[in-house]
Amino acid sequence: MPVEEIFHRQQYAQEIVQDLLKPTVLKEQLRSGVFLSGIRRVGKTTFVRQDLIPALRGAGALPIYVDLWADKSKDPSTLVHEAVRNALQAVENPASGILAQLKRLKGLDVGAAGFKFGFQLDSLGATDGVTLAQAFAEVVRKLQVDVVLIVDEVQQAMLSDSGINLMHALKAARDRINADPDMPGHFLFVGTGSHKSLVSDMAIRRTQPFAGAVAVDFRVLDRDFVEWQLERVASHDARVVVPNLDAAVQGFRAMGNRPEEFTKALLQLQRVQIVDNDVAGAFKIICQTLADAAGDVELAAIENFGELGKAIFDRIARGRTTGLFGAEALAAYSELTGQPVVARDVQLTADKMIEANLIMRQGHGIYAVSDPFIQKIWTERIQATQQLLGGDGTRGGEPPLPDPARS
Repeated sequence: MPVEEIFHRQQYAQEIVQDLLKPTVLKEQLRSGVFLSGIRRVGKTTFVRQDLIPALRGAGALPIYVDLWADKSKDPSTLVHEAVRNALQAVENPASGILAQLKRLKGLDVGAAGFKFGFQLDSLGATDGVTLAQAFAEVVRKLQVDVVLIVDEVQQAMLSDSGINLMHALKAARDRINADPDMPGHFLFVGTGSHKSLVSDMAIRRTQPFAGAVAVDFRVLDRDFVEWQLERVASHDARVVVPNLDAAVQGFRAMGNRPEEFTKALLQLQRVQIVDNDVAGAFKIICQTLADAAGDVELAAIENFGELGKAIFDRIARGRTTGLFGAEALAAYSELTGQPVVARDVQLTADKMIEANLIMRQGHGIYAVSDPFIQKIWTERIQATQQLLGGDGTRGGEPPLPDPARS
């Protein structure tokens, strides 16, 4: 039996759908909004399009998807309004199949001529036209459906005034619909993005429109994906050299659970000379080499922030996620940089590192490294360098911080 060309994550999708559409009491906060963040190139968009959206439709919801990176020449507000108009046009079109599915799942009494909204779709978003709150309210009321707006790379909305106004408009739609006890459904917002700090900030910072929403990490691919990929490769050509499953999983994790890097490693395995038939050993070396190359790029970005930036990153990477601005930390920064460091210097540097997606704010005064893969590379290289220098790998009064980018 041939292996499917796309790795589906239906169970994960069903878990999210259940939490969104039928939340338990402890998960009702999800109706305030969900912000799903994950590092680059780990399969977020594929999952949303191939698994989450079909699962939402199968559960009787009306998902509307928009990618804010689809056309960077357009303002996020324009992209969202276009996506909503297109989705509602599809609902009005009897031939699209969406209305038929809603009729079947929801028992709607709609004639063969189709369905028409009580407003002109072209007026959506226009000056003095129908607002998103008005449009979504009519959709929920007339179709008796939960509307789920999924905005990919949602952090782009915070880079312009019109994008910020858009988020306020979507919050207004949420409040208008979800607070009405007579509504037969809800308006649910899901934002996904690869800039973990900015995406999380949209849920946890009090100044953001969706403050109080839920910020969660995207569940990365792991062993089941690796097994599927190995089977898929072997099914296409039995002559292909593949490592055993355990070695493949270790290599996949070493490269940050990134599917593209895993495929690249398998391709390189076909081109190397394998000594003593040690396929697992050869694959481990390939994966580590690719991981080191990717790590060099990211570590160079940290180096651009100088000794203070490296010291801040080092503290966070080693689990000291609080106290970045305390007296002990400031004294250590001053020693490392050779000049006085005050709290404002640390705040400015930290803010710039957040903007560069190197670290993320998890709460007031609490920080984390945005990408666990980079955190792993950093700590491993620091420890290796400290061992060579005879140190114990800890900070606070030791010699100047080694530079992992040059080790």
